[in-house]
Amino acid sequence: MPAKLSVKKREFLLDGCVIPAHPLALTADKQLNEKYQRALTRYYIDSGAGGIAVGVHSTQFEIRDPQYNLYEPVLRLASEEVDKANLSRSFLKIAGVCGDTEQAINEAKIALLLNYDLALLSMGGLGHLSEDELLDRTRKVARIMPVFGFYLQPAVGGRMLSFNFWKQFAEITNVMAIKMAPFNRYYTLDVVRAVCSSSRKDKVALYTGNDDNIIADLFTRYQFNINGKMVEKQIVGGLLGHFAVWTKKAVELFDAIKIQRKNEESIDPAWLTMNIQMTDCNAAFFDPQNEYKGCISGIHEVLRRQGLMENILCLSNSECLSPGQSDEIDRVYKMYPHLNDDEFVSENLENWLK
Repeated sequence: MPAKLSVKKREFLLDGCVIPAHPLALTADKQLNEKYQRALTRYYIDSGAGGIAVGVHSTQFEIRDPQYNLYEPVLRLASEEVDKANLSRSFLKIAGVCGDTEQAINEAKIALLLNYDLALLSMGGLGHLSEDELLDRTRKVARIMPVFGFYLQPAVGGRMLSFNFWKQFAEITNVMAIKMAPFNRYYTLDVVRAVCSSSRKDKVALYTGNDDNIIADLFTRYQFNINGKMVEKQIVGGLLGHFAVWTKKAVELFDAIKIQRKNEESIDPAWLTMNIQMTDCNAAFFDPQNEYKGCISGIHEVLRRQGLMENILCLSNSECLSPGQSDEIDRVYKMYPHLNDDEFVSENLENWLK
């Protein structure tokens, strides 16, 4: 029997939350920096995040390489910290799972042994597989543990997947959510309409993975006429690399968005301004001007400035800040001081590093 989400966690996921994509802290000689890795997890917990995603792009895919062999250790550290926190509220542990079917199954088994709740199943690097083969892969992982789907679109290095693929994907019993990186709105519509057309439309949560329009995504309601009946679907939360920095403020903004959504009030135009401010910050952190080459290093640089990382090193030597990226981070720090959580970090850093 596959592992299942508890009713409480399933309802929490469907209601929506902030889920940071967890970075990887390294020492000067590129070994796992356990002290700072644990501190990051404590930071996300105390910021009020609804979960963490570990072993994903922000954690660096190279952790799986034999010369590093860090997949299990990194997942284990994060799981231990969440368990030690002994939270009274729901908190989701999500493990990045990727690779061919055999690798994905093995990673899901590791995640399950480490008490993770969901597998964030990447379709990246699988261009040789047909849609039917990808669906079969998903079913096999779903027989192990709940699945959080991930549409990595062509604009960010993935591939196009059809409406029919996503409709069948949503029908898989243990699929609980789908993360979309909707830089291409047309492809995003395919996913949302497919879920709305499925028999499990009320059981699959939609999360934005879009770093360039986050607040607008969180306010958007999709409506489709499905067989004569109007079906509505909301992007309820975000699983984002962007949420890995300034997380406390991201949670505060998200909580305010949820209140306004539930009250069904008209959207204050100030939210649209805030949306663009967040996008400007994201441009500094994720380096779209250079095809996202500095995206992981940009996250690291913000965390380093706050004291949450000792350096910005990545396992791959090609991962580094782009020319001028540090200046851009300086600029958004000065331009949008209301979006950073430096004061919160400063007050708690000593405890997180103990």
